[in-house]
Amino acid sequence: MNKKLWIILGVVAFMAFAMVGNFVGTFNGLQLMDETVNSSWAQVENQLQRRGDLIPNLVNTVKGYATHEKTVFTNIADARAKLSGAVAKGNVKNINQANSEFTGALSRLLAIAENYPQLKADKSFMALQDELAGTENRLAVARMDYNEAVKTLDGSIRTFPTNVVASIAGIKEREYFKVKESKKEVPQVKF
Repeated sequence: MNKKLWIILGVVAFMAFAMVGNFVGTFNGLQLMDETVNSSWAQVENQLQRRGDLIPNLVNTVKGYATHEKTVFTNIADARAKLSGAVAKGNVKNINQANSEFTGALSRLLAIAENYPQLKADKSFMALQDELAGTENRLAVARMDYNEAVKTLDGSIRTFPTNVVASIAGIKEREYFKVKESKKEVPQVKF
């Protein structure tokens, strides 16, 4: 009988050890996924900042040719400030909204540039447009990486027993970086 008791205690100890090991492994995995989401979001913020830093140079270049377009320049400045404020607060929904407004103001600025052939031929304007295009590509990749990290984390959090561990660890689902429906339309480009 003593031998059976030791076997039962051994099995119970093994099960307890396995459950604690599983909990620790799940907890650590969630922490890594959470950090991946944070890191990916930091890259989105970096690219938004890079784009925001390029815009004053682009605006100043266009201003030299289109001095009577003050409303557009004011809208760009306001949208840029709103986006910077939203990024500082870190709320994904507010950043989505501010980014949409900023993108709209930027497209209006570029539309004005189309009316000035000598501006389109200006080397500094062309270089700034290339920089902006590169930044937009980097931003698209950063948003995609962020959304993939969110997908992985959110998918894990929704499964059992990971959802229990996530609840204990205080890790919550994250919001995707989404594009507004109006931005999904194909833009018209005129030369």
